[in-house]
Amino acid sequence: MLGFGILSGLLVLPLVGAAFILTLRGDSEAAKSNARWAALATTVLTFLLSLVAWSRFDTGTASFQLIESHVWLTDTIRFKLGVDGFSMPFILLTTFLMPFCILASWDSIQHRVKEYFVAFLVLEMTMIGVFAALDLVLFYLFFEAGLIPMFLIIGIWGGKRRIYASFKFFLYTLLGSVLMLLAIMAMYWAAGTTDIPTLLQFKFAENLQTWLWLAFFASFAVKMPMWPVHTWLPDAHVEAPTGGSVILAAILLKMGGYGFIRVSIPMFPDASHYFAPMVFALSVIAIVYTSLVALVQTDMKKLIAYSSVAHMGFVTMGLFSMNPQGIQGAMFQMISHGLVSGALFLCVGVVYDRIHTRDIAAYGGLVERMPLYAVAFMIFTMANVGLPGTSGFVGEFLTLLGAFQANTTVSFLATTGVILSACYALWLYRRIIFGVLDKPQLKTIMDLNRREMVILAPLVLLVIYYGVQPAPILDAFAAPTEALLKSYEAALATVKTAALAAH
Repeated sequence: MLGFGILSGLLVLPLVGAAFILTLRGDSEAAKSNARWAALATTVLTFLLSLVAWSRFDTGTASFQLIESHVWLTDTIRFKLGVDGFSMPFILLTTFLMPFCILASWDSIQHRVKEYFVAFLVLEMTMIGVFAALDLVLFYLFFEAGLIPMFLIIGIWGGKRRIYASFKFFLYTLLGSVLMLLAIMAMYWAAGTTDIPTLLQFKFAENLQTWLWLAFFASFAVKMPMWPVHTWLPDAHVEAPTGGSVILAAILLKMGGYGFIRVSIPMFPDASHYFAPMVFALSVIAIVYTSLVALVQTDMKKLIAYSSVAHMGFVTMGLFSMNPQGIQGAMFQMISHGLVSGALFLCVGVVYDRIHTRDIAAYGGLVERMPLYAVAFMIFTMANVGLPGTSGFVGEFLTLLGAFQANTTVSFLATTGVILSACYALWLYRRIIFGVLDKPQLKTIMDLNRREMVILAPLVLLVIYYGVQPAPILDAFAAPTEALLKSYEAALATVKTAALAAH
């Protein structure tokens, strides 16, 4: 199907919803309510359409499916969309989480309500576009366009230091992506096309691969974010509204990992092999260092933000292990982390909406007043730690298994991150949920309301379900992982043969 299809619909639907919200007149309570309901209906319809795409998706093949191609800038630079086993789960994750972000912002956002939901719907369109793009120029445009609504969400509806955080977020990610644009231009001059399926078959010169890999790495490393270019993330999380934090942790960070698996590893296999030790070193530092930093945080959001950096360290370690367990574990870890970290930020939002502080010392003894909240928060905390029976365990176990096959020292050092994550996560849980209920403002605090239960219950179920039954996600990644490793090993074998012949 080369005409307009399901993937075009996934891009157009959020824009239609945003356009409808912009037509609403006035700033009355009725207009605000209409904007909220319109945004919720749009995100739910988009999710249902993504389920239609999933129903037509064949997990048994590594090839791109649901392809749409339209002449755009030139004959070689096209508006081309398609999905494979790597991208389809991320589209489902994006469309699944968006309605919860809208619901989480239902009462907390009271000024410029229409603009807020328009920004969210435009952001949804750009995120889906990143995962569906089959042209590098289109990928780049969606990758960068997502900065604008997120910049506005943090800068307008964020906390006291929102201007500083939004500009830091914008400049870090933009500067990294300038190098990516130069690399895309170099690839076009070398291969004569920006079509991703064609580029996956193209063999770039070995010395060119090195520079292209580094240029893309500059962008993807900032986006994930990897140590030491991670410092924008805690500031952005702390200042962003709850919905912004959820999307930032659950989806935007995953674009870096998706970029590695879509561009860096398959298109530059020689350079990926060469730089793998460097990625291992940065991953281990990220896992250990940011876990230690998380231990001394006094702000709930900042602690979870540093936890995200540590968990992304497991992802990069798994991806560059270059074996089935490492790659599938890394991809599963990104999906699981999207659910778990998003849920943790939603949990922070629940108590912040009541007390208006994220200071850990302001809480304690909440189990007496909020037993349902305590149960939900416990399940997400256990998943964040990587407890067997939760989705967090599957990803971490597989990435460590993959790393162990590639480098035992790296896997040993990374395993200390599992211990440290238990330390900071359980410390946070104990300080907030247990202890004596002696703070006056907590003695009248209410448990989860119906809206909050609707938000958290599906996430609780999925975190447990995918911990017990990870096959639905792992099966989607299996075929493209096998194809990726086959082409990667073939490329390395060619290089070795050429080196032996030259010798």
